[in-house]
Amino acid sequence: MRLWTLTTLYAVSLLILSGCSGTVPVPKKETVIDTTLPIVELTANGTIIDTNSIALEWKPIEDQRVEGVYIYKTVVGETDTKKDAYYDTVPSRFSTHYLDTKIEPNKRYSYYFKTYSTKAESQKSAATVIASLPELESVVWIHSRQGMPKSAKILWRPHANEKVKAYIVQRRTLEDSKWIDVATVEGRLNAEYIDEDLKDNFTYIYRVRVKTYDGLISKPSQEVTVLTKELPVEVMQIVASTDIPKKIELHWKKSDAVDFLMYRIYRSVSINGSYTLLAETKTNSYVDTIKEDGQEYFYRISVVDRDKLESINSNHTALGRTLVKPAAPSLAEAKFSNGQVKLSWIGTDSRAKSYTVQKKYSKGFLESSIEDFQNIKGNQFFDSNVQYDKTYYYKIFSVDANGIKSEPSIEIKMTIEDKNMVPKKREPAVVERDVPQSNSTRSSSQQKPVVAPIEEVIVPMQDFN
Repeated sequence: MRLWTLTTLYAVSLLILSGCSGTVPVPKKETVIDTTLPIVELTANGTIIDTNSIALEWKPIEDQRVEGVYIYKTVVGETDTKKDAYYDTVPSRFSTHYLDTKIEPNKRYSYYFKTYSTKAESQKSAATVIASLPELESVVWIHSRQGMPKSAKILWRPHANEKVKAYIVQRRTLEDSKWIDVATVEGRLNAEYIDEDLKDNFTYIYRVRVKTYDGLISKPSQEVTVLTKELPVEVMQIVASTDIPKKIELHWKKSDAVDFLMYRIYRSVSINGSYTLLAETKTNSYVDTIKEDGQEYFYRISVVDRDKLESINSNHTALGRTLVKPAAPSLAEAKFSNGQVKLSWIGTDSRAKSYTVQKKYSKGFLESSIEDFQNIKGNQFFDSNVQYDKTYYYKIFSVDANGIKSEPSIEIKMTIEDKNMVPKKREPAVVERDVPQSNSTRSSSQQKPVVAPIEEVIVPMQDFN
C-alpha cells in the first residue's frame, strides 16, 4: 500500500510541475516577509518515508495571493550544511504534495516551508525532522557448492519482502578486491545461480544484493567462497618403442583419478609442433600402426575425468620410431663372363637375413621390364638369362627377418657384347709421304708424293665391369 501511495504522489508532483512553464521561482536575496501570508502546515499523515525517498503532504492553501511554496532542506548532523538551505520550489498553490528522491538510506533530514506571493514570502513553517529508512537487507542465508568443474553454484533463501524483483549476483577473486556484477536473477522466488566458464582449481568469492520494483538496491549479503574443481593429475611416465616394425607401442603409468573416464593420445612430427588427437582409450597402452619404416613421432597423453576436465599434457613427451630399414649391401664385383652376369657384394648389416636382386632392362622401344630375385642367402648372384647387344641395370637390397627391405645399393649398368662378333673391316687410310731419291735421279723439279696403305687395327673385345 505504501509503495502505491509513493508512486501516486510522485506522479501527481510530476504532472503539476510539468504544467508550469517558464523559470521556476526561487527566493529573493532580500527577503520581504508578509505575516499575513498563510504558513504551510503538514497533514496528520504528512510524511511517508522510504530508503531513498521521502514524500511530503500539506494542507490545501486557499489564499489566492499565494503563487507557490519554497522548500528548505538540511541534513541533520552535517556541519557544512547551511542553516537556511533552499532546496526546491513547488510553483502552484494548488499542489499539496512533494516527493524528494535525493535521499540516502539511514539519514536524518530537516524540512521547513514558506509560501510566496509576487511581492513577499510568508514566515517559516515549523521544522520537521524525518529519518530515512535504513538500507534494505539482502538475503539472510547464502550457500555455495564446492568442486564443480569450471563452474560455481550459489544458492540463497528467497527474500521475504514482496517488493523484491530480482537478485544481483556479484563476484570477485582473491587477487582483485573489486566486485563485478555477473548476473541478475529475475523473480523473488528464484534462489540459485550457476556461474560458468571459470578457471580450474581457482578461488572465487560471491555475494548477493536484492533489487526492488522501485529500484532500491539492498546491502550485500554475506560472502561465500567457491573453489572450482582441480584438473586430473597429468601422465608423467610415457614409454614409446623404437625397434618394432611398422608400429610404435606406447605404455604409461595408470591414472589414480577416482572419477577417471579415459586417456587422450596426441601425436606430432616434431617435439614443439602441432599435436593432433590420435586416439582415445581406457587402457594405459596403445599401438600406433604405421606403414613407413624408420618413421618418428612425438607423443603426449592426457587424463580426462567424468566431468570432461582434461589434464595438461605438455610437460611430458615421448619419442617413438618404427624399426628402421637395414643397411644396403656394398657391391664388391660386377662382370660378364662365360655367358653370364656375376654380381658379388658384402653384407653391411647383421640384421640382413637374405638379399634381393632387382634387374631392369628394355623389352622394346617403349617397354621396360623389372624382375626381382628374392630370398638370396649368399653374397653372389649369377644371371645367364641375358642377351647380347642389350643393356641391363642391377640393384641389390638387404632384407631382415621382418621382411623390411633396405635402400638399394648403387645401380650397376652392364652392356652385353658378343666376343665372337667379327669386327667390321675398315677402309685403308691414305696418306702422302716423300720417297727418297738418289742424287743422280733427282731432277730440279719437285717430285709427286707416293700413296701407300696403313695396316688394319683390330681392337679386341674385353669383359665389361
